[in-house]
Amino acid sequence: MGNSWFQFQQFRVHQDRCAMKISTDAVLLGALAGHDSPKHILDVGTGTGVLALMLAQRFPTARLTALEIDPDAADQAEENCKASSFGNRITIKASRFQDFFEPQAFDLIVSNPPYFPNHLKSSDTKRNRALHADELPFEELLLKTKALLLPEGRFWVILPSGQIPTFLSLAEGQGLYPIQRIQVKDAPAKNVFREVLELAHTPLSLAPFPQEICLKEEDGTFTAAYASLLSGFLLGF
Repeated sequence: MGNSWFQFQQFRVHQDRCAMKISTDAVLLGALAGHDSPKHILDVGTGTGVLALMLAQRFPTARLTALEIDPDAADQAEENCKASSFGNRITIKASRFQDFFEPQAFDLIVSNPPYFPNHLKSSDTKRNRALHADELPFEELLLKTKALLLPEGRFWVILPSGQIPTFLSLAEGQGLYPIQRIQVKDAPAKNVFREVLELAHTPLSLAPFPQEICLKEEDGTFTAAYASLLSGFLLGF
């Protein structure tokens, strides 16, 4: 997915000025994240704007705010959104999440956050900012999310499976609890490599039993479950 643009069924995403290109992570989160008829959605770390665009397509009455710390990426995300039929409902803001102020709380907050530890960085400052958690530590992501999430709101996030125990421990310390856990495998025989979490202010009486989704069959074709998620978004589905 390294082209300068990526064509979806209902919109096109240009990505030449963004450190992070269109990824399976973003598409998965955009297809899975949801809440009952959300009116106000916040996308933390929007990058190209793809997650905001997917959610605007899925929830046609919602208004969206999308934050991006990198000014070039924020400009490109704004261009991508304005060029779509959803642009009048999406506001892009070039801002750190920690500095973001909005009197309106949100029904739905989503994030495909940076998650790598602070060491082993490259010489690409923009890519480091997009990938490494020192710009938005999990503690600060959760603290701000807690403050901006409506009492019945939902927070959705996608992370590598190895980060999940730490993230859930920090989330529960902030008063955010898992409602759904969706474990992602590339194929049935492969290990879980991502997990999508839905969190809320109120815990379930029992911890959620992890669900599982495989992206591909053993022969390399997309599974019916993944194809169903992509339906309406990617070309050919």
